[in-house]
Amino acid sequence: MATQSRLKGKRIAALVTDGFEQVELTSPREALKTQGAEVSIVSPKRDKVRGWNHDQPADSFDVDVPITEAVASDFDGLLLPGGVQNPDHLRTDAFVQKFVKDFFLQHKPVAAICHGPWTLIDAGVVKGRRMTSYHSVRTDLKNAGAEWVDEQVVVDNGLVTSRNPSDLEAFNAKIVEEYAEGLHEAQHA
Repeated sequence: MATQSRLKGKRIAALVTDGFEQVELTSPREALKTQGAEVSIVSPKRDKVRGWNHDQPADSFDVDVPITEAVASDFDGLLLPGGVQNPDHLRTDAFVQKFVKDFFLQHKPVAAICHGPWTLIDAGVVKGRRMTSYHSVRTDLKNAGAEWVDEQVVVDNGLVTSRNPSDLEAFNAKIVEEYAEGLHEAQHA
């Protein structure tokens, strides 16, 4: 399959720490790279992060940009893979919260899958949004003011959410579309 260039020149930040669901990083990253995007792993960890396959440790990945050096204006979009441990650790980091919120303040597309929306809750950016997530995150999103729906992929003014790895095909197609569109002026933080 020939590489497309729909996302040529676009830089996407994949924000993770240890314990992310590996396929929720690798599958979207491959879809984005196939379309010409550069995907950088941003993390509170400085050297490497380890993915998980459900409840088992998986592969390690190099960190491209430590969160303390990451600036949202250097990127065109944000990707938040899930896994339980990953967003549970990310959501309590003040640098992560600022980095995430800055994407919304700059009207840039953001994508979160599975437990990834937990990080969005603590960044204070879900109130009034229509979203989906892994079913166990539903109540947290509702309590934070989001309208939770049980759908494969949901888009709300540049925010793309999906439920779990079985939704990756639809999620990947939609994030390519949203990152290609770029800024979303109606987005609010």
